[in-house]
Amino acid sequence: MQVSVESLGSLERKMTFRVPSERLDTQVGGRLREIARTTRLKGFRPGKVPAKVVEQRFGEQVRAEELDRLLREGFDQAIRENELQIAGQPRIAPEGEAGEGELAFTATFEIVPDFGSIELENLEVVRHTAEVAEDDIDRMIENLRLQRRSWSAVTRGAQKGDAVDVETWSQIGDDRLPAEGAERGVTVLGSGAMYPEIEDALIGLAKGEEKAIEVSFPADWRVPQLAGKQATVHVKVEQVSEQQLPEVDQAFIRSFGVKSGEMAQFRTEIRSNLERELKGALMNRLRREVGEQLVAAFAHVELPPKLVESEAKSLLRQTVEQARRNGQNPTVADDAHNEFLEPARKRVLVGLLVGEVARRNQLKLDPKRVNETMRLIASTYEEPQQVIEMYRNDPQLMSGLQNRVMEEQVIDWIAERAKHTEQSLSFQDAIGPQG
Repeated sequence: MQVSVESLGSLERKMTFRVPSERLDTQVGGRLREIARTTRLKGFRPGKVPAKVVEQRFGEQVRAEELDRLLREGFDQAIRENELQIAGQPRIAPEGEAGEGELAFTATFEIVPDFGSIELENLEVVRHTAEVAEDDIDRMIENLRLQRRSWSAVTRGAQKGDAVDVETWSQIGDDRLPAEGAERGVTVLGSGAMYPEIEDALIGLAKGEEKAIEVSFPADWRVPQLAGKQATVHVKVEQVSEQQLPEVDQAFIRSFGVKSGEMAQFRTEIRSNLERELKGALMNRLRREVGEQLVAAFAHVELPPKLVESEAKSLLRQTVEQARRNGQNPTVADDAHNEFLEPARKRVLVGLLVGEVARRNQLKLDPKRVNETMRLIASTYEEPQQVIEMYRNDPQLMSGLQNRVMEEQVIDWIAERAKHTEQSLSFQDAIGPQG
């Protein structure tokens, strides 16, 4: 295989490589002969399908698959031989001209920057610790009771914690929203599901009572017609219901899969679930701590621009998708991803550094840790074994899990070698949002 590499910039490279077309033809022919021996087509006996029919039916697909495999193998071999560390995915395309009996392709890609010496002992990392306390378990049991609560209609005025069936409509100048009738919904007072001023107006209202209030909606309000507007909002209560919490008895405990119905076992399982949640939260905090230190120490390093842009676009897509799940319909400009370039740069920098630390120190993926993480994930489902089998049978899922575990291993490895101090947190603070 002939390979040449040229620089398109400080971190961008263009590789041209040529492979004999005979090699592709040989692989395609072998695959087609194998298919002819094993395939079943209507009108032909097994193993007796004519080669021409197999070629017509499967030739194009097989050739595309074998070409893709050949290109990946050729590119990977060329990368190893030229000792290049690539960043992101290469863009491989056919070359315009090739010699007789050859297939020529170009691969354009970016490489990992030179980070120089990575002195981990100069980093200062705060490692947070926390434990699950008995009152954390009590709080979770109360949350589970809330999940199973029922409602009973009352005639008194609405209070916080009550469910209110409400009709609403708004007047904005000469415009009415909706144009006719009213929007109907149910909200639990104190949940924050409605705009705070509207929710406050419902407190004290009984069934059949109504009120009109003036509301100034923020510019980013989820209803576009109301965003940034002053409106008169009319509310009418159709029903007020108070919550009825279930007793924590054997039936309640068994409903969560604890067959014995015993409180001690129930609390043990809750503790196990909370400890799993806590472990993930503490790792996220450590990942952020290490990441901030790496960003500060290597902020001067030039990063692959296309990789940063790709990450910014990915962050934009995630933000837009989250907005749509929240009922919004954001308009996205062509250059909207520019707002995410700085966080994208930080993520790319940390990701490349983590990979470089792993490479330089020959850190290997710990299969035991992969299995442990997979079982922890599976334990949150009703049929854990099915989830484990799903991971084992899906290469993409397993690859994502392995990447996550490898990153956690490297983050731990870095934190152990940095100057680190411990800071104790309560369970609630540990799992809460980071400032």
